[in-house]
Order: sequence, then structure tokens, then C-alpha cells
Amino acid sequence: MPEISSKVVRTMEIKRDLYLNQLIERKQNGLIKVITGIRRCGKSYLLNTLFYNHLKSEDVDENHIIKFAFDSNSDLNKIGENIVVLEKEKRKVDPNKFMEYVQNKMTDNGTYYLLLDEVQLLDCFESVLNSYLHMDNVDVYVTGSNAKFLSKDVITEFAGRGDEVHMQPLSFTEFMSVYKGDKYDGLTEYMLYGGIPMVVLREGAENKTLMLKRLFDEIYIKDIVLRHKVRNKADLEDLLNILSSSIGSLTNPEKLKNTFHSAKKSNITSTTVKKYLDYFSDCFLVEAASRYDIKGKAYIDTPLKYYFSDLGLRNARINFRQFEQPHSMENVIYNELRLRGFSVDVGVINTREEGVRKQLEVDFVCNLGSKRYYIQSAYSMPSEEKRNQEIRPFTKIDDSFKKIVITGDMSPTYYNDDGVLFMNIFDFLLKPENLNM
Repeated sequence: MPEISSKVVRTMEIKRDLYLNQLIERKQNGLIKVITGIRRCGKSYLLNTLFYNHLKSEDVDENHIIKFAFDSNSDLNKIGENIVVLEKEKRKVDPNKFMEYVQNKMTDNGTYYLLLDEVQLLDCFESVLNSYLHMDNVDVYVTGSNAKFLSKDVITEFAGRGDEVHMQPLSFTEFMSVYKGDKYDGLTEYMLYGGIPMVVLREGAENKTLMLKRLFDEIYIKDIVLRHKVRNKADLEDLLNILSSSIGSLTNPEKLKNTFHSAKKSNITSTTVKKYLDYFSDCFLVEAASRYDIKGKAYIDTPLKYYFSDLGLRNARINFRQFEQPHSMENVIYNELRLRGFSVDVGVINTREEGVRKQLEVDFVCNLGSKRYYIQSAYSMPSEEKRNQEIRPFTKIDDSFKKIVITGDMSPTYYNDDGVLFMNIFDFLLKPENLNM
């Protein structure tokens, strides 16, 4: 494992302007603002510190900002609840107690901002939030950590009255805002330990490693097991290990099942594998990229590629045994594209060469509104042969959308004679405008 010296300034506030601006733009829009994202990515900090400070800077009366965290015992005590009792009784927070507390806080007709953290721990939260939608002077913001329980359900339950802001771990730009080394060391550390804020702010390789492993064991795995009542925790963890060892590789439940049968002597079914994969996606640990037939203009159901929302978590899962920079860079590019709002698929091109059917792959087909980019991730292009190999799929695409190769080589950004844009990884990550060159 590479040795990286930590150069993070811990007294500096980590700016999350992308998400803060999304919340500001949505103020008083008549919808419930739902902040989703993997646990420990900074949702609470965004809501309770950054957005709270914004409201204060806009001269909002502090008494008109009602903050409540449903996983905080000090907040629960305010309404006569206790986190230990809730756990013992296997129940959620009493909604009547919470609503009475809020009602007592609202003493006039001015606008009140409700900032609710981990709202899924509130019983009947959908009905509670719905009730506030009918009040003209209440603006509601909530956080949650489970996609099915929050973002998908909010869309269903509120029939267009829920407005999702999805948050990721630190982008490379956000990471570099508190990293005081150069961008080259910064990218290595970022690909190794990821962008979970509390990990980024930890000193030293050992502390970062311990924190990542603890997060996995005590939060992510535990959360999945409890929420979904998983009986075979060992198979669940083995599947995570297999996924971690094969980021950016095409796979499907049947293939993964066969791996279990051969390597683990397990009798796990493909149905169970599919179910576990859904669990990982639901809590934002991984995201699947579908395959898209570029010429046929149709999606291919299987296989898929899986990418981790945070590379530090992925690396910790396999004890940092496989630090493969090409695959890590591909994962970083995928996450950055998703951060910028693109839908991202894996491109497939069926073609014939010398009478032989061949299938070529474009790493990413990226769509945002009317924009489309075809992107190849190439960690290194040491020769003309390698360069031609990367752009070969582009020659089979007969549309006019931009074609880009992102490389780990430190060459300047340029267009070749065929109109393909070559860009180094730093110009891509740190200068979003370069995609539009």
C-alpha cells in the first residue's frame, strides 16, 4: 500500500457549495427537500451547519429555524423519547410527541424552517411531512441514508411534492480544498482513502484505515443486516469482497453466484445475490452502470458494471490489497460524472471486421439534457498503438457527439486530427468547463 503523508488542514471548513446552492435554490418552493446519500458523506453537516449558517446570514430569526436529529439522544430527550428505550422496544419515534414539540415552537405566522436529520427514524414520517406541506409558513428539509426508504418513497408518497438533493462523498475538488499537498499526491491519497469527510480529516494512514474499516463493520454492514434482516451475514460480506475486487468489470447475479459456488463452496442462489446487490445500491455503497447498445439505441439488461461511491471504503473492504490505479481512476471518473448530473452507461458497439463479429466497448456514455459525451478512461497511453486502441471504438460511432479520452498521463489537453479530445485526469476533475472545449 502506498505511503501517503496526510496534509489536510483540520481547522478549515470543508465547503460543499454544490449542494448548499441546490438547497438555497429550492428555498420555499413548496416541496419537501430530501437530502440523500451514503452514511457519513456530510448530509448532517450540510443541513445543520452550512445551510443553517446560510439562513442566519440571511437574517432568519434563530427561533424560526427548528433543528431536530432523530438519532440524537439530546434532541430525543426534548420530546420525552430516549434512544436506548427506542432500541429496546424496537420502535420508531412517536410522531405525536414530535409534532407537539414543533407546534409549541411555532409562535407566529412567520416562515419556519424545519431541518430534520435521519427522518426515517420517525414513525409515519410520510404523514408527518405531508401535514407540513399544507402549511404555507413551513419550509421542510430532511436527510436520510436509504434510497428505497427515502428518495424512491418520497417520490411515490408525495406525488411530485418531494425534491431530492443527492449528496456524494467529497469530490476531488472538495478534497483538494483542504489538502495542502500538490494535486499529484492528492489524487493518490484520494484514490486510496476516498472522500468520506471524517476519514479525510483523520491524521495518518493507520488512523484512516481503522476508521474506514470501522465504518464498514459498525455502520454499513450492520445497517444492511438489521434493516433487511439478513440471515447469512457471511455471504453478504463475501459478495462485497467480490465486488470490491472487480470494480469496473462486467458481471451479473448468475456470474457472481457461480463465483460463490466455485470459490466459497456456497449454495447461494442468483436471486439472493440480486437481493444483496439491491441492498448495496439502496444504501448508496455501490451504483450500477447499465450497458447501452450505441448503434442499436437500446439498453442491454445484463451484465452490469458496479462502481463504489467511495474508493476508501472499497479499498478497506479488501484490506488495501488491490490498489490498481487504472480501475481506481475509472471509478473516480464515473463518480465525478454522476456528481455533475450525467446519467452514465457503458457503451457497446456491435461491428464486423474482416467478416468477424466483434463487440467494442466505450467506458462511459454520458447524457445530460441534449448533451452527450463518449468517454474512454486510459490510465496510461505509452505508445501510438495504445492510443489507437483507445479511440478505435470511436471510429465506429457515426454521430457527431463529442468523443473524449481521459488519461492519467500528464499531457496537455488537445484534439487529434479525428476530432477526439484528449484530456489528463486533473484537467477533467478540476476544470469542469473543459468538457465543453
